[in-house]
Parts: sequence; structure tokens; C-alpha cells
Amino acid sequence: MSVQLRFAAFSDVGLVRRNNQDGAYASPTLLALADGMGGAAAGDVASSVTIAHLAAIDNDVYSADDMLPVLRKALNDAHADLVARSQADPALQGLGTTCIAILHSERKLAMVHIGDSRAYLLRDGVLTQVTKDHTLVQYLVDQGQLTPEEAEHHPKRNVIMRALGDLPGPVELDESVREAVPGDRWLLSSDGLFGVVARDTIEHTLREYQDLGECGEHLIRLALAAGAPDNVTVVLFDVVDDSELTDHPVSQQPIVVGSAAIDYGRPSRGGHSSAAQAAELFPHEQASLASDSGDDDAATVSRRHLARLGVLLAIVAVLAAVVFGGYRWTQNQYYVASSQGYVTIFRGIPSSLGSLRLSSVVEKTDLRVDDLTPVAQDLLKSPTIRGSLADAREFVDVNLKNQIAAPATPQPSTSPAASASPSKASTP
Repeated sequence: MSVQLRFAAFSDVGLVRRNNQDGAYASPTLLALADGMGGAAAGDVASSVTIAHLAAIDNDVYSADDMLPVLRKALNDAHADLVARSQADPALQGLGTTCIAILHSERKLAMVHIGDSRAYLLRDGVLTQVTKDHTLVQYLVDQGQLTPEEAEHHPKRNVIMRALGDLPGPVELDESVREAVPGDRWLLSSDGLFGVVARDTIEHTLREYQDLGECGEHLIRLALAAGAPDNVTVVLFDVVDDSELTDHPVSQQPIVVGSAAIDYGRPSRGGHSSAAQAAELFPHEQASLASDSGDDDAATVSRRHLARLGVLLAIVAVLAAVVFGGYRWTQNQYYVASSQGYVTIFRGIPSSLGSLRLSSVVEKTDLRVDDLTPVAQDLLKSPTIRGSLADAREFVDVNLKNQIAAPATPQPSTSPAASASPSKASTP
């Protein structure tokens, strides 16, 4: 039995930063988050460029063996792109970004990671941090010079040791492949969340909010209530078994948020909160936190906007390709189900996008569902998906055609009248 991913993504500029330097992307096969660095040195460009490179790989179906090489190449291409941009434009010098990305195929999850954005796994109600931060304080913890508790409040806790685009040269990624286990809930997060919201609170929220939309919005609100001094971005996904999707199919529409989204300039959700009002009392401190290098001049802002515009147009083109590619992929799938009382083979998948149905009838067999055994009828309660028409026909021939229920055998009557008939007939 295969598995699928329910997903959601959320981002907020926070209560201090002037622009959103986090970017994220979520689809049934690719989940990614990038946290741009550099303040005035175009961290938003760095994260959006990286998300664009990752989104470009989300238009194909990969084997489990191909996933890590594909992710590795995408991030190396993003790194080379960022280095070239910073070398060509002085206004972009110093840009960089963290990144965490997960590619899903069959029952496997391939993950690459660099920087201090994190992946958490909630399994059986217990939250585990899957990634290790590439930061100075984590290095000191590993060396035994700091305790984890001391690291949480260390003044250098945001010093990144590894990132994309910061320096020319090879990229050192953490890579892993894990099993996609039904029931698991995953969280990808920028430090705008876990930097201000306690781990226990995050764990409680992931357990208590079953709906991903409500869960993500609550995590954002928690960060805003804590002052949200940085951008806050979360990507959530649940691993679900195909058998659970009959009534609630997984969305196929990708989600883009933060710096990579068309509405990246949207104001914070916390604009009228008490934390936001408190932040407005200290505008000078906000400005110094928002940019390490002072205000940008008009020429710098213009160049950055042009760079962002190019990235956004690329992402829009990629999303269009993903939607088209996803639809084309669905039309290479087949499934067997019941239709108007007969066993029927469909082309596509048992789902829809708005008013667009993603399946159509290919063959209606002469097998009546009511004529099948209870076991065979149970098989038809949820669609059986196959990769080709031949496989779908084989399923019908092997699993259903030999499951015709035997006709009921008439039982001899035992009524008094019936039992008396033979003696009457033999009476002279």
C-alpha cells in the first residue's frame, strides 16, 4: 500500500523585520524551506532563488535511488547561482540562505539540510528534532564546551557555520533517507518559530490540532505572541495511507509562501496584537534589528526588486509546469472501482481539482458488483490504483473474475403439504 502527504505552509514577516526573508514551498512530493541571511544583503533574494531551483525539480516522478542526487544537484545549482549573483552585483554581496528540503517518492522521504532551519518529527505523540543545527553554539555543544540549555540563550546562537551562497566552493549538506510512516506528522521551521516558542509548546500544538491549517496558523500566532523578532515560517505535512483518502483526497496544488510568493509583501498577521503595539514603541531598535547594514539606497532597492521579479516569474512558470506535469502524470495512471453497479477501469486518479475531474472511464466490464463475493466487494470499496491499463486489467482478471459468488442453492420445502404430496401420488 502506498502513502501520500497532506501538506500546508505558512509564513509571516513578524513584528520587527521590514521584509520577509523566509521562503517555502509545499506539494505532494516536495517540501522545502529557506531562511535568507544577510539583512540588507538581500536575504529575501537568496531564499527565493533557492526555492525556485527546488520547485524546478517538482515536475517528475523519481525512484527512491534518484531522490538524494536530484536534491543535491538542485541545491548545488542554487548555491552556484547565488555566488554568481553576489559577484556580479555589489548590492547582493553577503547574501546567503539556510535550506531544508524533503522529496517524497513511494514510501521514502529523502532530506537535505544546511544551516539552522529545522525538521521535527511527531511520532506516536513524541516530538523529535531530526536535523542538527549548523551553528557555532551547536559546534560548541558537540565539543562539550556548552550545554544544550546554555546554547539556547547564548548571544552567538544565530551564527551560521554552513549556508548556501555565502562563500564560493563546494556545499556541505546533511543528507538522509527515511521511511514515510503513516501517522507521522512533520514540521519544517525557520528559527523565527523555535527561537521564541518553547519546544514543549510546539509539541503540544502538533498533537492537539489535527487540522494542518489550524495547526500552522496557531504556531504562527504563538510566535507573534512571543514578539516575533524574526520572520516566522512553517511547513507541515502528514503521512497518510491511501486507504484513508477515499473521502478526502490529497490536494495536488503546490503552495508557495514568504519571499518566494507573489504576495511576499503582505503585512504581519499580528499587526494589531499587544506584542505588535509594544514593538511599535521602539522604532529605532526595530530598524537596527531589521538591517545590519543600514537603509538601502534607491539603486540597491531597484536592483533587488528586479532580481526578485525575475525569481518570481521563474517560480510562476515552474508552478504552471508542475500543474501541467502533475495533470499529465495523473493521465498515465489507472484504477479499478465500482461505477453504476459494474466493475469499471478508469484512467487518471480518483480525485479532482475544483471542477476538473482527474479521471475518466476507460472500460466498463460486464462484472456486476452484486455478483461478486463479499471479499471482492470489499476490494472495490476503495479504488485500486495501477500504473498501466494492462495492470488494471490484470487486477480485474486475477482478483475479481474468479470471485463470482455461487448462486444460492434452492432448499427443498419441508411444509406439511409438500411432504404429503408423494403419498398422495402413490395412493391408488
